[in-house]
Amino acid sequence: MQINELKNDGLTREYKITIEKADLDQRVQNILNDLRHKVRMKGFRPGKTPVALLKKIHGEAALGQAVEESVRESTDQLFREKKIRPALQPKVDVGEVDEEKGFEFTLSTEILPDVDTSDFKAPALERLIATPSDADVDAAIETLAGQSKSFETAAKTYKAKTGDAVVIDFVGSVDGEEFEGGKGEDFQLELGSGQFIAGFEDQLVGAKTGDKVTVKVTFPDPYGSEELAGKDASFDVEVKEVKKPADTKIDDDMAKNFGLESLDQLKEALKTQLEQEAKTLSRAKVKRALLDKLADSYDFAVPQGMVDLEYRDIWQQIKRDAVMSGEATESELADKDEPESEEDRADYRNIAERRVRLGLLLSELGLANKVEINRDELMRRVADEARRYPGQEREVFEFYTKNEQAMAQLRAPLYEDKVVDFILEMADLKDTEISLEDLRKAVREDDEEEENQAKDAKKSATKKTAAKKPAAKKASEKKPAEKKAAEKKAPAKKAAAKKPAAKKAAPKKAASKDDSKS
Repeated sequence: MQINELKNDGLTREYKITIEKADLDQRVQNILNDLRHKVRMKGFRPGKTPVALLKKIHGEAALGQAVEESVRESTDQLFREKKIRPALQPKVDVGEVDEEKGFEFTLSTEILPDVDTSDFKAPALERLIATPSDADVDAAIETLAGQSKSFETAAKTYKAKTGDAVVIDFVGSVDGEEFEGGKGEDFQLELGSGQFIAGFEDQLVGAKTGDKVTVKVTFPDPYGSEELAGKDASFDVEVKEVKKPADTKIDDDMAKNFGLESLDQLKEALKTQLEQEAKTLSRAKVKRALLDKLADSYDFAVPQGMVDLEYRDIWQQIKRDAVMSGEATESELADKDEPESEEDRADYRNIAERRVRLGLLLSELGLANKVEINRDELMRRVADEARRYPGQEREVFEFYTKNEQAMAQLRAPLYEDKVVDFILEMADLKDTEISLEDLRKAVREDDEEEENQAKDAKKSATKKTAAKKPAAKKASEKKPAEKKAAEKKAPAKKAAAKKPAAKKAAPKKAASKDDSKS
């Protein structure tokens, strides 16, 4: 094998590798000899088939296998000898293969940068911490009581108001024809909740039990059902019952609705959850501050191939978010491979480059300090992911354990978090005690900054579409438990903000994002 370096520019390397005829012949011979002991041919005892005959029949396949093995093994040898760490799968271009001359191939790759972390010192950081107060617990209980809203039947002469609930039967039609999914019975709708598209609930304000109302609405465009998008629809609605909100008493009976024996136990459970929330928020804030400082402290060249992949991932996520929010359809965004604005393209590429650089830095710090993910930690992460899909745990578990790429996607953030924790243990942390609400606000402001960036990104993806069509309300996927109820829902219904289900256990607050701007 002969190696000639064709290019050595920054992180880019290119080599021409020559495989001599003798090396190729020997490899083909070994393949045929191995095949000789495996195949059975009529007229020959096992292992006695002439190699010349095997070559006549299987020579082309053997040559192809020999070329593949030569490329793979010589590439591995090149990387070992040159101490190359490829950033991505190298690009290989095999020239003409001639059994009488051997063959050549070129190999192009980007290498991982050498990141010097020998003098790394964890930065000084301020860590915001909060201890939930009795007032925080009381506020959580009040919120819980509000989420546990119940309704009681009103008098038949009572006129429905915003905030009341109506039990209705309805049938929807477009141009006089009923449409699929536009029919429901005994559906309880809270007026003013925004569950149905704009105008539907407003037209039921003032209705009484027994009233029949014709509700006229226009479906948004775009809409989940292309057949209904932008169409005028009419719903024949029968109001079967009007209900008024009933006060939820904060007492032992309320606690029993959540599987607890007393209000004191409910308070204790909520306090524990608030303490966990405070820890999660505190870590999210300090992690973000750490990554910001690392990004400001290290500036090294990164493989552009990795940046390109991250840039594409960012853009694909922007497009997915735009579709999920109803601001565009998949078909409208299908041919948009990147933002139209040069400024947006530069911004997203800078974000991609920052993420790649931070990822490489954390990886180097982890390697230098022998940070590892053991199998038990990884399997716990898989189990956590499986629990997110009740009833499908086994399928999810098997998906990850049998899919190396999917497993790597779980391992990466787990490894990052472990390296971050390692750095934070070494860091000079100054704890600052603040209220839980102020901690929430501090994290919320960071999140809002990211969300504003995401909104700007979606505008970049949908600016032409949005100029023509009104944005639809955000839709969310139905959970398996909601399928039965969905049979009664009309397409006019949009997804409301999900509230904690009143399960027989202490309610859990939604965890704050433990994410960074990286």
